[in-house]
Amino acid sequence: MGVSAAESGDLPESVVGELRRTATELLGRVSSYADDMFDYILERIPEAGADEDLRGLTLGSCSSNLEAALSMVRHGIDVSAASAPVTALEHARAMAARGYSVDVMLRFYRMGHAYFSERILARIADLVQAPGLSLAVVDYLQRYAFAYVDRISSEVATEYVAELDRIQNRDRAARTDAVRALIAGDRIDLGRAERTLVHRLTGWQTAFVCWTDRDDSDLARVGTTVGAHFGSPHPLLVPDGAQALWGWVSTARAPGVATESLAPLADQIPKPVRISIGAPAQGPGGFRDSHVQAQRGRRIIGLMGRASAVTPYAEIALVDAMSGDLDLARAFVATELGGLAVTGRREEEERRTLLAVLDAQGGLAAAADELGVHRNTVLQRLRRAEERRGRPATQRVAELHAALRLAGVLGPVVLNPKPR
Repeated sequence: MGVSAAESGDLPESVVGELRRTATELLGRVSSYADDMFDYILERIPEAGADEDLRGLTLGSCSSNLEAALSMVRHGIDVSAASAPVTALEHARAMAARGYSVDVMLRFYRMGHAYFSERILARIADLVQAPGLSLAVVDYLQRYAFAYVDRISSEVATEYVAELDRIQNRDRAARTDAVRALIAGDRIDLGRAERTLVHRLTGWQTAFVCWTDRDDSDLARVGTTVGAHFGSPHPLLVPDGAQALWGWVSTARAPGVATESLAPLADQIPKPVRISIGAPAQGPGGFRDSHVQAQRGRRIIGLMGRASAVTPYAEIALVDAMSGDLDLARAFVATELGGLAVTGRREEEERRTLLAVLDAQGGLAAAADELGVHRNTVLQRLRRAEERRGRPATQRVAELHAALRLAGVLGPVVLNPKPR
């Protein structure tokens, strides 16, 4: 229940009369009390004097809250009818806009209540001569003041949170607009874009895309982990729906994005999350190009159906370039690989062997080391592969190499099922 005013009938008429008279007396000096309360708060909360606008709102909130509470007591209005004055709500919005925490804002009300108890209620004896009446008036005003502050502080906290949401939504929208303008290659004010994004656009830009099929993955934390790996504790992160995240790291030098240098990062990524990393590039153009590569890498990783936690675009760039039209890619693989262009364990072994030999420029020993098998095994598989292909590995070497890369990365997407 709220603290009832004098007309509730719970108080003797003598106390009711003194309450009304005391509230009237205090209202006559409310401006002086408001100035004194402001000084009291400023001494204990320096943030109250951060700038002239905030000082004015703090003083206005002191005055309007004192006047509202005392007027309610004077007219016998239950505290449950109290609502935050306009200046108090505007003060909450101003605190949110300046980045102060809700705890700092609510401390204003705790200090205001402390002032009321220390400076105003302590003087009631001067206004109410009868000791018994004085004690009753002080007790009632103290309970009323506590209930009023409790109710009003809840309202201003709600307004603070609402304003913070509005600010964050505006900031997110502005950041998203700036990012999309950069990706689209629009002409932008570089300095303004950097301030909006809190991200330097003049250095090396390394873009990455994180995604998952889980709703409980903390992609923002994953993005921060990627940034830390590249030496940037505060990467630019932009959510792309609930299960994907775009990110950029700005560095003075081009970071290493080869698979071996990304191994420590891969060990830190949760299993349901996959990351595609674009090649580092410079300036606003690099911001766009690296992102495009990361996005294209995501497409290829999706086609693969299996991938490591972190994949640099450079590793799959050739496959990306050749797989824009999957029908053409399948036809190309079938033409170049012949009988090797089917799924199956033996065919896969032979394709891997053939690719290792080509990578080693024909060196059987080097291919054997790469595959971890004996040189004779490599030679046997190579002969079988040539038989399945229908031509030797020395014919159309560039095309053969490209087809093997496509098959190695995309697998069943470009291969035919093995006939029974």
